[in-house]
Amino acid sequence: MQQREEKQLEAAVESLASRVAHVKNALHSFIYKLENEYERLTWPSVLDNFALLSGQLNTINKLLKNEKTPSFRNQVIIPLLLSPDRDDDLAKLTEQRVPVFSHEIVPDYLRTKPDPEVEEQEKQLSTEAARIGPEVAQKQIQTLNKLCSNLLEKLNNPRDDRDAESAAIRQNKPSFNPADTNALVGAVAFGKGLSKCRPPGPVAPGHPGQGPMMSGGPTLQQVTIGGGSGQQAGKMPSSIKTNIKSASGSMHPYNR
Repeated sequence: MQQREEKQLEAAVESLASRVAHVKNALHSFIYKLENEYERLTWPSVLDNFALLSGQLNTINKLLKNEKTPSFRNQVIIPLLLSPDRDDDLAKLTEQRVPVFSHEIVPDYLRTKPDPEVEEQEKQLSTEAARIGPEVAQKQIQTLNKLCSNLLEKLNNPRDDRDAESAAIRQNKPSFNPADTNALVGAVAFGKGLSKCRPPGPVAPGHPGQGPMMSGGPTLQQVTIGGGSGQQAGKMPSSIKTNIKSASGSMHPYNR
């Protein structure tokens, strides 16, 4: 009888270890995709990975609840040897997660109850929950349900909310300064606000609108064409002043 129970226990442990290994491989594959293939990862692929993990966990739960599976709660694990030295075989079995099986590590890995600090916090929460009356608890539940409903509405209609907020911002806060716009239009169209400055340099006499003469530039000659003695009667004598630029092949308008 005892040998039969031991064989059932060994078979259950091997089956459970195999199922857990499948879950671990699926997790490794999913984490690798999240870290290295996140640019190509699509939402349907993420849902498929979650569905795979969920199905594997459900299979483990069914295995544990099976009538043929012995109850693991009745089994007790007792450490036979504790050592502060590194154990290579243990590190290999645990994939370098547990290199030492010492007095410091055993309470965490073989614990059957929550951590003492966590257990104390659970007791405090249970005590506070017992102090709250039914009416206060019902009000808190209603408030929480209301907050959750508002959050779900915002999540379900994010585009409408964003459009409404953008419209409200555009109506309340202008995106331009009217004074700056009017000043810019006046400067471009009518020259308002522009400084009237003239480039430095001497101005040719008799030509106030002409700019400065460039050094070494072409000279100006005044030629007077006067009426001679042989002009026709009845016509006004013409006196025309013409500025003629002397052509110089060596001078160039861009030579300075």
